Amino acid sequence: MAEAITGAAVGAESRSRNRFGATIILGHALKHLYLSSLAAVLLPEIKIGLGLSGAQIGAMASAQQITGWFSTLSSGYIGDRFASRTGFMLGLSIGLTGVAYFFLGLAGNYTILLAAMLLVGLGPSMFHPPAIAALSRRFADRRAFAVSMHGTGGSLGEVLGPVTAAGLIAVLYWRDVLQLSVVPALIAAVLLWRLLRGQSGVDGGGAASFREYLGSFGRLLKQRAIILLCIVTSLRSVGQATTIIFLPVYLREDLDYSAGLVGAYISMAQVVGIGSQPLMGLLSDRYGHKVVLLPAMAGFAAVLLSLSLVEGQVQFALAILALGAFVFSMQAILISAAMEVAEPEMQATTVSLIFAASFLGSLSPTIAGVIADAYGVPAVFVFSSSLVALGTVVLALTRLPGRRRAAAGSG
Repeated sequence: MAEAITGAAVGAESRSRNRFGATIILGHALKHLYLSSLAAVLLPEIKIGLGLSGAQIGAMASAQQITGWFSTLSSGYIGDRFASRTGFMLGLSIGLTGVAYFFLGLAGNYTILLAAMLLVGLGPSMFHPPAIAALSRRFADRRAFAVSMHGTGGSLGEVLGPVTAAGLIAVLYWRDVLQLSVVPALIAAVLLWRLLRGQSGVDGGGAASFREYLGSFGRLLKQRAIILLCIVTSLRSVGQATTIIFLPVYLREDLDYSAGLVGAYISMAQVVGIGSQPLMGLLSDRYGHKVVLLPAMAGFAAVLLSLSLVEGQVQFALAILALGAFVFSMQAILISAAMEVAEPEMQATTVSLIFAASFLGSLSPTIAGVIADAYGVPAVFVFSSSLVALGTVVLALTRLPGRRRAAAGSG
């Protein structure tokens, strides 16, 4: 009888944490549906509709990343201090995203567009630190896989976003699409809050006081592996950010592809990522993060360079499919690697550091826009590839655990 009761309790906990994980993953998918719709389809339409230059569209992307940097850092602190409020934080993230898109759709000139993009950077960037930290706590025995599945949700959103936006653009003006986006976002925000309420797996935050938190944060910054992983992430994300912004522009303007075809191409990039992320997570849990990350970084640099060389729709399709294997997969493994060496009470802060490192390249789209105006968009791909190659060298010099540490428990 006792064994049956114990087995039932274990089964109930397993079902509970699986539901918890699935809810966060679906929320992450929705967040990326919004982001990919904007980057892949709506921004090129805004650029064409308002006659913006490459530097102007790059500055808009940089504005989004600057506020995203501050939002990510603050949500890391809040996510560790108030871990039991995960549902509220994730709901607020999605809700603010919808509100930001509404104001972006109302913008009547470039100055207001730029200000609206500052607001766009706030909501989505609040999501990752509390979400990934919660997954790390409840799936400590399969951390890399859980974080990778979180990334897979993002890839699913990236697949659906451009297709959804392209379909809406076919019947609605881009301003209408942005303004209507607030409705599903607010509904999803309420659902996330209610479904995740009381399901974080902890009674409170990590550090009991702000002073203790600062002490833990100081120890985190003294770890050489964390600093080097932040540098690697920054260099990788600079290459990724410039490509995400200017690849759709290149396909739309230079190659004269339709908005629907551009949306289909960008969605294709995520199809491979949906499968590659869990695979990379499983391999990282078994063999170690560096074994997976190093060849992936080198491959990412090579694919970015190939974008400046390939010609024709078939070659571009193959290159974009290869790109999709790396865009989000490596970020999940970099986060998991950092969380392996961080203190348990600093999980959300560690996530925020890795994502903040991504935002250190917030000026890169502006720089890339200047390069595109002067030398053409293919030069942007060469620029991106060079920075990712440099990140590969830094990663080769970084010492990481050879395999996943034994988990203290599954939470």
